[in-house]
Amino acid sequence: MPNNVYKHIELTGTSSVSIEDAVQSAISRASKTVRNMRWMQIIETRGHVEGGKVVQWQVTIKAGFTLEE
Repeated sequence: MPNNVYKHIELTGTSSVSIEDAVQSAISRASKTVRNMRWMQIIETRGHVEGGKVVQWQVTIKAGFTLEE
């Protein structure tokens, strides 16, 4: 296994469905332009509240990808 070098970026995904959906939204969108994503870490979770209910989740993640040779 080669010794990889990783770069990481922060992304914030949103969803009115769930925290997991917000994470997947961020990863899905970033994967359209970022190649070789290998890991992610949840940094922060927030929610927008209206009428006493959570109506939208915001999740900030750090995503790492390997640098190409």
